[in-house]
Amino acid sequence: MKVEIITIGDEILIGQIIDTNSQWMAVELNKIGFYVYQITSIQDDESHILKAFKGAENRVDVVLVTGGLGPTKDDITKHTFAKYFKDELILNTAVVDHIKSMFLKRNIRFSELNRLQGLVPSKCKVLHNDLGTAPGMLFEENDTVFVSMPGVPYEMKGLMTNTVLPYLKNKFKLPFILHKTVVTFGVGESDLAEKLEDWEDKLPETIRLAYLPSPGMVKLRLSGESFDKKNLENLIVGEIEKLKEILGDLIIGFDNGNNIIQSVAQLLIDQDKTVSVAESCTGGSLAAMLTEKEGASQFFIGGIIAYREEIKIIELKVRKSSIQKNTIVSNQVAEEMAVGIRNKMQSDYGIATTGNAGPTTDKTDKSVGVVCIAIATPSGVYSEEFSFGKPREMVIHRSCNKAIELLRKEIIKNY
Repeated sequence: MKVEIITIGDEILIGQIIDTNSQWMAVELNKIGFYVYQITSIQDDESHILKAFKGAENRVDVVLVTGGLGPTKDDITKHTFAKYFKDELILNTAVVDHIKSMFLKRNIRFSELNRLQGLVPSKCKVLHNDLGTAPGMLFEENDTVFVSMPGVPYEMKGLMTNTVLPYLKNKFKLPFILHKTVVTFGVGESDLAEKLEDWEDKLPETIRLAYLPSPGMVKLRLSGESFDKKNLENLIVGEIEKLKEILGDLIIGFDNGNNIIQSVAQLLIDQDKTVSVAESCTGGSLAAMLTEKEGASQFFIGGIIAYREEIKIIELKVRKSSIQKNTIVSNQVAEEMAVGIRNKMQSDYGIATTGNAGPTTDKTDKSVGVVCIAIATPSGVYSEEFSFGKPREMVIHRSCNKAIELLRKEIIKNY
């Protein structure tokens, strides 16, 4: 079954507010067996709304509309619904009484504008809005269900949870929809697709694959729908087992409950090992990532933001001759920083970053975006030089992700 969500309001189109309603509705609809086929945001304009209604009716089984139900003249949704269904507005006394009761409790004056909120199309089923003044409206016309709800998020959620979702579950025979996500780290989308080409070609027709890339990470979402829940679960579990064989340690977790930090944290905790950081170009972002979740004290000792040359020399024991010979952005300096922080903090692992985040390169011979990362371990020290491009924010983010990736590889080597 397909759903289209239509949000009405100029405030969305000009960026004044973010459309969080659609995201929330899409999640809840998917849970009960609906696919959101399209999400459309339109302005408060009658002709635009009518055109959107007509298009949606031809595409989907259910149309969910939010916004444009207030007491002011720019809230034209219910008038447009009446025109679309060749209907007329009538006064619903139950809605008016509800508004009067709410205003009385809050000591708010009831006006004629508020009374007009009780006008609804005669063909609609009025949905009681316990949390606000504008009622929801439900239409069943031409084999399509239209539902209109306020744009205020908590009012919409109340109507969806208490009325709309139960109604849709009762009206339609819905399939079971299952999504499973495999989280990979340290391999790009194109390289990953190449590794999985044969496996992907042999996927069952009932299962769809989506690549969801982000810096340093690619999520693989396997989706399917079936009226046979058990068979679908077995199919997807079987494909995930095949992925494990193909990708091995590139997989760091499953679904949305795991990420690279949680993976590294668990490895360190399982081995009773610790880590510390020496940061230059990342300016504390790496430490922030490692300590974002509770329980970080089990594996994270501390760190130093060695932004200036003298701090690297004094606090991390980086040799001045190494800086003079190789410049501050070099594998040699990164390695000495990593060893220095490991020794200073008495941790099992030390991570160091030094580079040119931009927009300038300071006193180095390396271009903007070049970063050297080193990992000091119980058995030695390892470093790599990377070019992360621009802008500054992306260089820092990619540096932190790569540092965590390198740390994870070293921990696994010593597992």
